Amino acid sequence: MIVMNKTVLISILIGFGIAGSILFILISEPSLEYNVSNLVYEIDFTFNDVEKIQESLAEQNIFMSSPVTITDHTIDQYCIYFDSTNTQRTVEYCTTAALLNSDGKTIGNLNMGGTTDSPIMALAIIDASPFLNSNDDEVNIVFQTMVEILVCDCWEVLQPGGFESIKSWLDAAEEKYTESSQTTLKSEISGLDNKRLILEITSTGESYLWTLIILK
Repeated sequence: MIVMNKTVLISILIGFGIAGSILFILISEPSLEYNVSNLVYEIDFTFNDVEKIQESLAEQNIFMSSPVTITDHTIDQYCIYFDSTNTQRTVEYCTTAALLNSDGKTIGNLNMGGTTDSPIMALAIIDASPFLNSNDDEVNIVFQTMVEILVCDCWEVLQPGGFESIKSWLDAAEEKYTESSQTTLKSEISGLDNKRLILEITSTGESYLWTLIILK
């Protein structure tokens, strides 16, 4: 019970962070976009895929709590996203689960939203503190696991954006962010299995939020 209370509190705080970061990107920060036009795997991820992610992360010493359904107005803080026209969208059904490292410390969330029948978006957000690279290993593991299970295990074949691996994409974004004077950086890859992958890095002043959004 103590762990669950802590999980919910951190989820709400992180939820506010991602909503603000997206708005800031749209106003102040150009995006780095890459397109992929070949090889469609047509993986239509479902809410059941959370279990696959949970099992895969556990094998790599990252643990995920059981998903909790968001039933009140805070759904907009957990499963908000922007469509291809930069219009803010919300979903009618949203779940959130806490991500914990091997020490049992909550490091972020994994949220999935859409209708009760099928999700249209998945979002993972990891809090890195006190440095941008404080949780590099966790970021790499969580984001790579999400892409491989919810999109396709095809990155090394397609190498979108010229990045030979997901880690190389994350490393390039991290380097670009450190060179920038902006608070937020956004990098997007579209067309990979007809999905959009949106990577965001933003500073809260006390820590850094790493976010990966996958949209059908």
